[in-house]
Amino acid sequence: MKRDVLVPFTCSAFAVLLAACLQPGVVAAQGNTGTIKGHIHLSGKLPGNPIIRMGVDPMCARINAGKRVVQETVVADINGSLADVFVKLQGTFPQMPVPAQPLVIDQRGCIYTPRIAGMRVGQTLQVKNSDPFLHNVHSLSARSSNFNAGQPTAGLVYSFRPKDEEIMLRLSCDIHRWMTAYIGIVSHPYFAVSGQAGAFQIDNVPVGTYTIQAWHERYGTLTQMVRVRAGAITTADFTYAGTDKSGKLAIRNLIIPTENLATAAVR
Repeated sequence: MKRDVLVPFTCSAFAVLLAACLQPGVVAAQGNTGTIKGHIHLSGKLPGNPIIRMGVDPMCARINAGKRVVQETVVADINGSLADVFVKLQGTFPQMPVPAQPLVIDQRGCIYTPRIAGMRVGQTLQVKNSDPFLHNVHSLSARSSNFNAGQPTAGLVYSFRPKDEEIMLRLSCDIHRWMTAYIGIVSHPYFAVSGQAGAFQIDNVPVGTYTIQAWHERYGTLTQMVRVRAGAITTADFTYAGTDKSGKLAIRNLIIPTENLATAAVR
């Protein structure tokens, strides 16, 4: 009877095997992603943003003395490059770790900063007050991200961890009605916000064909199809005509009567 011959597995043989495993084609799964880059453009005449009448609250007027503060609903340059557009992919993706770093929204000078932001489901949202007087952080949610917290002094931080996706969660202040911010809450990391030059970039996107969505608070939502190839850059540009339907959430503001402001301050 013929016996099997056992060949000793030496360290040198292990080294050869390890080197083979590290070849690009062997670990293709780790490099099976691409990048989406795009630009947001606003055609036509640029609209003017209204001036915020900070004099409604003398403390807001004092902290903004000498400044011309406007409601930055449309942030675009002379060429129509449009900032503050939330862009995300639609679809189901493998689970990815939620960032440990919180998304921080600051209340400074009676304005929310940043105005438009994105975060993951399960990530911590921190809303802090940098002004030495009362603000009221009030979310207007169509899902489960409802909260309403008074912050009477500087340095206070309100934390919240959303459980559901939402495009978009609106933040307001019942005391200073012009204060507005929007947060896109998604279950995956494939989102971005366009910068001052209207550009956005989404990295490490799994290979495939997707619907990509752009949202602007005044001009609404645009979508298109994109195909992501391994190691390649896919371009996805959007153009708003300037007459699109408003993207604002159909949620009515809640008004706190003047006599209840003192109560809000001590919550």
